[in-house]
Amino acid sequence: MSVQPCHEPNCSSGSGAVDLVIEPRQRDLGGFTVQRVLPVARRRMVGPFIFFDVMGPAAFPPGRGIDVRPHPHIGLATITYLFAGEIMHRDSLGFVQPIQAGAVNLMVAGRGIVHSERSGPDRAVESRLHGIQSWCALPDGSEEIAPEFIHYPAPALPQFDRGGVIVRLIMGAAFGAVSPVKTYSPTLYLELKMPAGTEIALPNEYAERAVYLVRGALDIDGAAYAEGRMVVARRGAGVVLGAKTDSRVMIIGGEPVGERHIWWNFVSSSRERIEQAKRDWRDGALGRVPGDDEFIPLPES
Repeated sequence: MSVQPCHEPNCSSGSGAVDLVIEPRQRDLGGFTVQRVLPVARRRMVGPFIFFDVMGPAAFPPGRGIDVRPHPHIGLATITYLFAGEIMHRDSLGFVQPIQAGAVNLMVAGRGIVHSERSGPDRAVESRLHGIQSWCALPDGSEEIAPEFIHYPAPALPQFDRGGVIVRLIMGAAFGAVSPVKTYSPTLYLELKMPAGTEIALPNEYAERAVYLVRGALDIDGAAYAEGRMVVARRGAGVVLGAKTDSRVMIIGGEPVGERHIWWNFVSSSRERIEQAKRDWRDGALGRVPGDDEFIPLPES
């Protein structure tokens, strides 16, 4: 999605196995409000994840929906994952793909791509939307790869029961399973459905890990956490999640990719490369989205 850079802190220090607790900030994307979790001033990234937005839950009356006009990206991969609703993706490579609950849209920007995200054309009835959009910064050597788009239908993702917890492996490897979703550096992305009273230990083979509580209430290291928080684990700490109520939980993590700069929708290890991307978008060099003639102008600052 198209965003404005965010620099204000909105987090508190943890203790024991918890390094930091982040509370989201509301951001208006033009008639649609999201909860922005990453980045914050005190925590720019978790593994390769440099951006984490929670969309909804929202209900749109007939005739309404989301309309994120065409906008560019460089240096990152976007991962769109929905719990409910549908978004129509269109991009400058010519892909047109609806994404529905449980599927994954992976869009690799590399040296540059343009896309739009809109509700479907049939808006005659009430619709709902709830999901996550995240960005992974591409590692050194992959920032300028050719752009790519891959859709993974919901049945393609591994799903299994682990001690009563339903695990969906979105990206990476965990608990002996491997996701088919393409990664460019060691990456962990899980969805957990935890009935009240169940527990699960986080995989500890990744350097950085964080827990986002979509719904419910968790116990982590003896402390209670309510929904809407991201809890960042300390490196190397054993972390056990305990569901106090029926809960839906997202786990992100992986290995750091190094320092990255972020401005608007551009991510790069080079400030000069971001300046070039600004010029390219202003001059039309990044292209346009076939069938979607609108676009978001380059922000003033």
